[in-house]
Amino acid sequence: MDIRLLGWEPSTGWSAPLPDELDGPSTLVLAFGSPTPEVAAARLAELAAALPQAQLAGCSTAGEILDQRVAEGSMSVAVARFAHTALRRAEAAVAAPPDSRRAGRELAGALDAAGLRAVLVLSDGLRVNGTELLNGIKEVLPGEVVVTGGLAGDGDRFEATWVVRQGRPTGGVVSAIGLYGDRVQVGHGSQGGWDRFGVERRVTRSNGNVLYELDGEPALALYKRYLGDRAAGLPATALLFPLALCADEGGVGLVRTVLAVDEANQSMTFAGDVPQGGRVQLMRANFDRLVEGAAAAGRLAHHGQAFHGGCLAVAISCVGRRLVLGERTEEEVEAVLDSLPAGSSLVGFYSYGEISPSTVGTCDLHNQTMTLTTLVEA
Repeated sequence: MDIRLLGWEPSTGWSAPLPDELDGPSTLVLAFGSPTPEVAAARLAELAAALPQAQLAGCSTAGEILDQRVAEGSMSVAVARFAHTALRRAEAAVAAPPDSRRAGRELAGALDAAGLRAVLVLSDGLRVNGTELLNGIKEVLPGEVVVTGGLAGDGDRFEATWVVRQGRPTGGVVSAIGLYGDRVQVGHGSQGGWDRFGVERRVTRSNGNVLYELDGEPALALYKRYLGDRAAGLPATALLFPLALCADEGGVGLVRTVLAVDEANQSMTFAGDVPQGGRVQLMRANFDRLVEGAAAAGRLAHHGQAFHGGCLAVAISCVGRRLVLGERTEEEVEAVLDSLPAGSSLVGFYSYGEISPSTVGTCDLHNQTMTLTTLVEA
């Protein structure tokens, strides 16, 4: 498995020549970026021209990760040529959240074949209900197939996201890459680091990923009370107080983050479902625990795997973590690299949602986590 990392900056261009010698049907190209769609289209066209046989995937971001560096307005690219692994790409359109489950079934049906080991999913970050997308995928794929990935970002603007479709940045798309064969080893890890505070509240009115009331009070009014002066920055400032779905045993289950607010209905739209009747609790940041959570995700992702010369690690971290960490953001990326085997290559992005099994089992939609996927051939 031959891995190359390269970046593109508006002021300097590509950091290295595009590695056209790695082109082939078993080559994976991942491109994450936040330049304008026009600039992104030009850079993707250059990648497609240099690597025409490769499987090209990617999406817009709330920040790009390349080794220890976090940037914006740039492109972070990984090119990985597999020696013993076959690749297949599938895409599905999604115009609005109700399309999400159908899109998941469509993608899974296109990829479900003998030897499927793992699926990397990249989704539009605003038009998709991530929970329903994964429900559709899980309806079709066997439970032993590892599904990871994330939802595209748009900084803290929440206006428009794109996913690579047929080599171009396109809104309203979910794409997936299937990896086939018994030589590819896929690891995963997902950890948070947020602290719960305040009282547990009952979800008294919700519909899928739209939350209307907590304890009979309009959800948006409750959030505004906690945000105070920061309420003027909604929906971005709601990322400072994610919502924990409380597990039956009293612990924290999944975490949900806000994508949009509706003043007229006093509602909030989250990246995944907030079940009516469930219990939730607000969360806030603990800087040191966020960084330690990132390191723990790295350790989980390569636990029990045999690495010779490192791996390709795809890091997908939530935009909320970047907003909270601020100038300390690169600390969590450094923590991930330090936790990986020597010689590993790290690429990724800040997202509107992360896809991974919690520890074992089937995939879930997470928010406010650092999620790692590691790829290596035995």
